[in-house]
This record gives sequence, structure tokens and C-alpha cells, in this order.
Amino acid sequence: MFRDHTKVIHIGNRVIGGGNPVLIQSMTNTKTNDVAATVAQIQRLEAAGCEIIRCTVPDMDAAKAVAQIKKEISIPLVADIHFDYQMAIAAMENGADKIRINPGNIGSRDKVAEVVRVARERNVPIRVGVNSGSLEKDLVEKYHGVTAEGIVESALDKVRMIEDLGYDNLVISIKSSDVMMCVKAHELLADQTDYPLHVGITESGTVTSGNIKSAVGLGIILNQGIGDTIRVSLTGDPLEEIKSAKLILRTLGLRKGGIEVVSCPTCGRTNIDLIGLANQVENMVQGYDLDIKVAVMGCAVNGPGEAKEADIGIAGGIGEGLLIKKGEIVRKVPEQELLAVLKAELDAWRKH
Repeated sequence: MFRDHTKVIHIGNRVIGGGNPVLIQSMTNTKTNDVAATVAQIQRLEAAGCEIIRCTVPDMDAAKAVAQIKKEISIPLVADIHFDYQMAIAAMENGADKIRINPGNIGSRDKVAEVVRVARERNVPIRVGVNSGSLEKDLVEKYHGVTAEGIVESALDKVRMIEDLGYDNLVISIKSSDVMMCVKAHELLADQTDYPLHVGITESGTVTSGNIKSAVGLGIILNQGIGDTIRVSLTGDPLEEIKSAKLILRTLGLRKGGIEVVSCPTCGRTNIDLIGLANQVENMVQGYDLDIKVAVMGCAVNGPGEAKEADIGIAGGIGEGLLIKKGEIVRKVPEQELLAVLKAELDAWRKH
């Protein structure tokens, strides 16, 4: 497993690499210099399970805001920098726990050297990020287009530049919106470096298409033992990124805890609003830190059987439903009370 042998990197009060748990990241979409809005969003993300947060730092006001934001949150803050090396330095001086730069767009080697000097003084990790959309022209020409090989070569060139400047507190990120290109690039890179990898499918799209592309891409990559921290990039509320990341990790067996909801796809036998009920259950269980499986089934014909592997479940009938535990019917419940009865059962479970 590649991740068992990657270099251990400390990001604020969190650790990645070396076989440590794969951590979940997201990025704020507020204006960073709006401290109140940014803190409020980070606190919501943190409550949902975000473990590392990234904020853009496009100007000095944003860099100064980092210090204020840090006072109000308890997860590490990564400063996202493009083009201006001085913003990277200012972000670190204001307490950023890690910086994300693409040395290819940060300026000359001298400017990169200044960033590295401050990072070394403060022992701030640098995430070296390369996206397929920003691949250098010479590598596009060399590989006759944007390719996985070109992305990897670009990333390793940037890493060597920073290593030559005497610094190796690094995380590597190579991203593409082309899922299979991204998969191949990670497979190639994992064979050539022991730095921890930040994995994600960039610009993956809306909550629907982005979730599918991210689940496929991250699933393939993570299941090969590649990847130490992830971000599910979605065009939507960042809270959706956290939900998806947790589910991807749980599905792959890389994360335990949290209720897993299973529900049937509905059919002509369904006589209750199963779709609405299943969505209500899924939202309700977000607040429970229980490592159990909950089943929501549409009819009393297959409900008990299909819910057999669940710890607890409900199955619809006509105007009523069944409460099921470990495949055994416990009692009948009026349809309008199914959600409340399930919640009461989960509350009782949590108290034990």
C-alpha cells in the first residue's frame, strides 16, 4: 500500500502520510477577507467532518484575515496562492498551517526561493499543485498533448526545484477533470515519490456529475492504496463535498463511524412516499456518530429480508410501516410516525 510508506507531514494539529487516516479537505467559497462569513462557513464544514480547510489568498487583506480566522477555528488552514509569491509569504506570516502553490505560476526561481525560505523558517508544509489545465507548453509539445505523463513530469520538476532549495516538507497534488487521465497520473506518480498525495478530480462539475466523477476517480485511486488526503470538488455548497468524501471513504473501508443508510429503489408495490422518507432519514442521521446501518424499505414484502443485514430499518405498507431490528419485525407503526419512531430508536441507541 503506497500510503503506508509516504512521508509523514504535519499540517497544524493534523497529520497525513505514513499510513495515517486519509483526511478530508474542502475549500471555502466566501471572500476570505470577510472574516465573519468565512469563519461561519468553516465552522459548519468542521461540524460536518471537514478536517483541513483551504482559503484563497489573492490579496493582502485576505492574507491578514488568515490570522483572525485562525483564532475562531480548530482545524488547519491552508492558504491557496496563485501568481503572487508575496501572498504566500504574508499568509505564512499570518499563521497559515500550509500553503498551496504552483511554482510554475508563482514567478521566477528567486521568488520561489523566498517562499521556501519563509516556509523553512516556520516549518510550514508546501503543497505543490499542478493541474492539467496549466501544463507547460514544452511538456504539451513533448507528449503531443496534455497527458498523465506530462502532468507527472511537471509536478516532479517543481518538487525537485524546491528540494534543490533545501526543503522537503511537501505534499503533491496533480489534478485533471479527465477522470481516467487523473487515475493514470496518480498511478505513475505513486511509483516515483514518497511524498503524501492530495487527491481529487478537479472541476468535476455539479453535485450530480461531480459526485459521480469523483466517486469513480477517487475510488479507483484510493483503492490502490494511493492518496493521503482528499477533496471532492463540487460546484455547490462545500458541505456537499464533505458528505461525499465521507461516503467515499466509508464505502472503500477507509473510514468507520457514521450511519450508513441503505434504501430500495422503489417499485409498483410502494405505497408510501419512500423517496421523501429516505431523504429525510439520510439528512436526520447526519447528526449521529453511530457506526450502524439503517435500512429504509418501500414495502412489507421484501422489507424485512432486504433489511436483514441492517441494524435497524423501516419498511412501508399501506398507511403504516414496520419497524425492523436485525431482520426481525418489532412492530407496526402509522406511516406518519415512521420517522419519529426511527429517531427515537437512534436516540436510545446513542445513549447506550
